[in-house]
Amino acid sequence: MAHKKTVDGCGGPFKTLDAFHLISFFCVFVLVAASLALGLATASRADQARLQYIQLIGHSADLTDATYSPDGSEIVTASSDKTARIWNATNGVPLQVLRGHTEALRTARFSPDGKHVLTSAQDSTAKIWDVATGKVLLTLKGHTDPLEDAEYSRDGKFVVTASRDGTAKIWDASNGALLETLTGHTGPVMHAVFSPDGLRVATASADRTARVWDSSTGTLRYTLTGHNGIVTGVSFSPDGRLIATASSDKTARIWNARTGALAETLLGHTRAVEFAVFSNDGSKIVTGSSDKSGIVWDVKTGTRLVTLLGHHRAIMSASFSPDDKRIATAAYDSTARVWDAASGAPQLLLTGHGGEVVRAKFSPDGQHVLTASFDTTARIWNVGLSGAPLAATPAK
Repeated sequence: MAHKKTVDGCGGPFKTLDAFHLISFFCVFVLVAASLALGLATASRADQARLQYIQLIGHSADLTDATYSPDGSEIVTASSDKTARIWNATNGVPLQVLRGHTEALRTARFSPDGKHVLTSAQDSTAKIWDVATGKVLLTLKGHTDPLEDAEYSRDGKFVVTASRDGTAKIWDASNGALLETLTGHTGPVMHAVFSPDGLRVATASADRTARVWDSSTGTLRYTLTGHNGIVTGVSFSPDGRLIATASSDKTARIWNARTGALAETLLGHTRAVEFAVFSNDGSKIVTGSSDKSGIVWDVKTGTRLVTLLGHHRAIMSASFSPDDKRIATAAYDSTARVWDAASGAPQLLLTGHGGEVVRAKFSPDGQHVLTASFDTTARIWNVGLSGAPLAATPAK
């Protein structure tokens, strides 16, 4: 008679050696299945966000910029293919192709009323376009080297352009007249922006300084000195009282916008800081760096609040959600991510782009994130907490 052995399996006592192996296998299977289920549940939100997107296809070269219209109904993209394109933000349908630049575009912005688009390009010009017709209305000529940036004033009456020729220029947005040329930088001007009240312009330069100018006269108010590298970006706080600068010297700085006095130096990154962006309520700043990290800072004290870790290459842009509860980041690792702004916890991983992602911007309602990539496409991702699907499947 064969020897029989009694064993306690996960379902009670079983007899025979063959039964023991069978039940052991069953127990392992149950444990593995449970682990997989847990893993899938943990990743489900990221997977859902990855699947629920609209792809904007039409450009033939790297995208350099993408943004929403003020009301969130339309999107404009800029590309190295010398065009900008306007899209329906709900279903991704292409609306207009803006052709006229002779070199790669750098930026594209809607006017505050959403009726016009402002583009800047490496052909040394900026252009203002009619959104409804796609026709060019004005060409802003005067720079002698490629443009890096072009921005509207908050009231939409003026435009400022930044160029590698070392100058910024202020223009009348209604007729294209050149009003002021801001001269004084000794290197390319990388970025220029109006203060919220439109009375000042801040410029960032490769000459390691930022400058603040009177927008009505072009007079230099003061120079922000102290950075030891290229000043890669500059921005005003929402109330216009502070200025943030980012630099390749691994730091960002906060300045008093009235006096130009240094308020805080933000130390923590180990490589170049690519940008410094205020939250909508002005209480925080998020910086991104080629050290692969983002950092959220307290504006009043200059202290680090949280560090955003997870990207595998340089972070190139970020935006706060309208309620400031989340942050979207774009990186050269071909992904964008959504984070909890208070804790720094990752919420969503947006994967699928086939090239570096250079922009990640929340929609005005906070339900979607727009990304732009060197893979020639933009995507609209559903990141709403409600999980409601987009109105269409990925556009072909």
